[in-house]
Amino acid sequence: MIEQIEFSLRPYPRGIHLIGKEIPAQLPALPRKGLLHLLIKHTSAALALNENADPDVRRDLNTIFDRLVPENAPYYMHTDEGPDDMPSHAKSVIVGSSLTLPVTDGRLNLGTWQGIYLCEFRDYGGPRKIIATIIGE
Repeated sequence: MIEQIEFSLRPYPRGIHLIGKEIPAQLPALPRKGLLHLLIKHTSAALALNENADPDVRRDLNTIFDRLVPENAPYYMHTDEGPDDMPSHAKSVIVGSSLTLPVTDGRLNLGTWQGIYLCEFRDYGGPRKIIATIIGE
C-alpha cells in the first residue's frame, strides 16, 4: 500500500517547533508496518527529529543556527526578500527538507525522547505545506 497526502501546518513564528502531534492528526490510519516519509515543500523551513523533552534544546538549536548563518552578512547576494531570507535557505539546506520514519503497529516508532520539529527560519513564513507518503502493509 502506498498513500500520499498533502496538508498544511498552521503558520509558526521563527523558531524550532514540536509538531509531532499535528502530523498524525493530518494522516489516515497508519499501516501495521511501514514507513512515513515527510517532505516540506519550502526552501526556507526544514523538518528535523531531535530531543522533545527540554525546551532549552529548541532555544539552543535556534541560537546555534543564528550564529552559524547570521542575517545581513555582507557576502549575501540574494537579499531581495529581506534579511531573514538567504539565511533561511542556508539553514534549510543544513537541516534538510525531509524525514523518513518507521511505522510499527500503526504508529510512529520513535525513541522515547525523539520529537518531530518544524524548523521555521523566516520571521513570517506562513502556512507550510507537507507531503506525507505512507508505505506499508
